[in-house]
Amino acid sequence: MGKATGFMEINRADAREVDPKERIADYSEFHTPLSEACQAQQAARCMNCGVPFCQSGMTIMGMTSGCPLHNLVPEWNDLIYTGNWEQAYNRLKKTNNFPEFTARVCPALCEAACTCGHWDKPVTCKANELGIIEKAYAKGYADAKTPRVRTGKKVAVIGSGPAGLAAADQLNKRGHSVTVYERDDRIGGLLMYGIPNMKLEKWVIERKVNIMREEGIEFITGVDVGKDMKAAKVLKEFDRIILACGAKKPRDIKAPGRDAKGIYYAVDFLRATTKSLLDSDLKDNAYISAKNKKVVIIGGGDTGNDCVATAVRHGCASVVQLEMMPKAPDTRSDDNPWPQWPKTAKTDYGQKEAIAVFGHDPRVYQTTVKEFLKDKSGNLCGLITVRLEQKKDEKTGRMVMEEAAGSEQKIEANLVLIAAGFLGAEKYIAEAFGVNLDDRTNIATAKGGYASSVKHVFAAGDVRRGQSLVVWAIREGREAAREVDISLMGYSYLS
Repeated sequence: MGKATGFMEINRADAREVDPKERIADYSEFHTPLSEACQAQQAARCMNCGVPFCQSGMTIMGMTSGCPLHNLVPEWNDLIYTGNWEQAYNRLKKTNNFPEFTARVCPALCEAACTCGHWDKPVTCKANELGIIEKAYAKGYADAKTPRVRTGKKVAVIGSGPAGLAAADQLNKRGHSVTVYERDDRIGGLLMYGIPNMKLEKWVIERKVNIMREEGIEFITGVDVGKDMKAAKVLKEFDRIILACGAKKPRDIKAPGRDAKGIYYAVDFLRATTKSLLDSDLKDNAYISAKNKKVVIIGGGDTGNDCVATAVRHGCASVVQLEMMPKAPDTRSDDNPWPQWPKTAKTDYGQKEAIAVFGHDPRVYQTTVKEFLKDKSGNLCGLITVRLEQKKDEKTGRMVMEEAAGSEQKIEANLVLIAAGFLGAEKYIAEAFGVNLDDRTNIATAKGGYASSVKHVFAAGDVRRGQSLVVWAIREGREAAREVDISLMGYSYLS
């Protein structure tokens, strides 16, 4: 550890956020990174614990505690403190292919499990990770490193989200020839079109993809394998295939009036805004506009919050975010002790912006839609909502949400965004390759592994595990790459 008494002497310092009313004027990232001197001081708070929960990636009570990538957090915190930034980068890259992504969009499972956070505030692991990778780019540590030897083996990766990119990066380092197919017009998958620009500016993705291209990976966009290209052709041309297509089948809301005009899936809303922003700075108007509209978002997760932030930037007249579950407690409950993930109430960036603009939190808890209302022209004009109550199911003993009698309410709305999660793999890709699905409609793989039911076809990321975090997708891509490497070479030194 860098400074034995650092955690007692130094208070946590976070990156400054641009004021919500200022930042909604554009779609830029809005955090000012810590200075190098401040990062060294913050790194000194790391205690190099005997049991570093921050890097454990354990599952406790069904939740992940610590980093799923097992990032060597205490090691690179110490190296930041001592000013050895290049070695800090080397230790960070040993476990994480894309710290430039996770340092921006990860919910920081490492910080939630930090021992300092048990007693005070956790170490700024996420900010320190960002400092390491950005300094590496500035100093040239992160420049392209082309493999010296090629194996002659060819691998196709279908999908260019974090899982696909991680698998491609690992296999290319091993010397295999990797081709990544992406059906969209830009590489990045979820990173490009599922995460708004203010959380992850797209030049960050393009910078890394350009390096991967320089290192020898071939990227092919605008090709939807299974539709534009037959799976049989891919199977014939490549030695191995990794399906990393994501979980892109959105969960619908089945209620009367669902056919009203003005109801969209959140993923389509976010994608359209980002594409239009990148193509024309929104001048082409080729997006679903929330301007001057009364917006209702169904879903209380990260995607719902991203929709709130985007709708506010469009200039919506109002925004309401419906959440089925009760509001979480403000502090840990007795049955949610550290180092479990804290199930506490959080106000995210989009909600902060809505509060700044409209004067109140957009979230309405324990509420869902009972009916969509439409006018004579079939346009959405409102919703009937119903309040939900938590009750114990007598058969299973589990808590369930049931409608509260007489709690119906009518609210005005002319734009509804459904952010209720995803249901698994898209059917056509599974059918194209003939792979089996599990009971959650994800691609089924061997227990504890990534091989599908079809020889030489593997799966990784959300398409295999269901909707999850970027950090989990990277881990899945790395592990799938190792399994593919072993199947090709008989052994692997990939970690």
